[in-house]
Amino acid sequence: MAETEQTALDIVVGETVGRVSALLARPTGARWLYVLAHGAGAGMRHPFLEAVARALADRRIATLRYQFPYMERREGRPNPPGVLEATVRAAVRAAEAAAPGLPLVAGGKSLGGRMTSSAAAKQPLDGVQGLVFLGFPLHPPKRPSSERAEHLDRVSLPMLFLQGTRDDLADLSLLEPMCRRLGPRATLHVVEGADHSFRVLKRSGRTDAQVLDELVGATAGWLGALEPAGVG
Repeated sequence: MAETEQTALDIVVGETVGRVSALLARPTGARWLYVLAHGAGAGMRHPFLEAVARALADRRIATLRYQFPYMERREGRPNPPGVLEATVRAAVRAAEAAAPGLPLVAGGKSLGGRMTSSAAAKQPLDGVQGLVFLGFPLHPPKRPSSERAEHLDRVSLPMLFLQGTRDDLADLSLLEPMCRRLGPRATLHVVEGADHSFRVLKRSGRTDAQVLDELVGATAGWLGALEPAGVG
């Protein structure tokens, strides 16, 4: 396992929003830094994100996990999109400052990934070279639609979509043509049998650990294809 340095950070989002906390996990010889936002119902210390960060570190991929303001304050409802997008931008700036010279990708779990792409659609995220979505929330449960993805047409970055076949927030019959429409910018990796939380049924014959390994392996492989000159 890679030796990893853990650093707690405070991120200033803005005068009206205040600060949020963050965790930088940087393994020795890191090649990338993934600015990783949490989903709507659980913060940056959720066991799934903890496991993702550890597994990525073993592949020399650093992570910066951070809280959205509502989660920092233990409020139940997510902040308005403008506040969430401002937090994404602040986290990207913090990542650049904490690890200068380390190439960045951004994204996250569900809501966190969607708010990252929404921010990138409105204005480029400085230094970010790609987006990684851990379960893009294409639509609410049992209400198939692709409206939430319309902004992706305005994102110029390469994008990796990691999606389970049992994800009730992303009907693959809608997600697959959406990715085709985005062309070479979009890569879709489908995880057989996984739901929106990337859990699998026992009868699948797979374990959550195997699914995690698949997610991290797909991410590392995709990043390898993006590898900037001079990194490593």
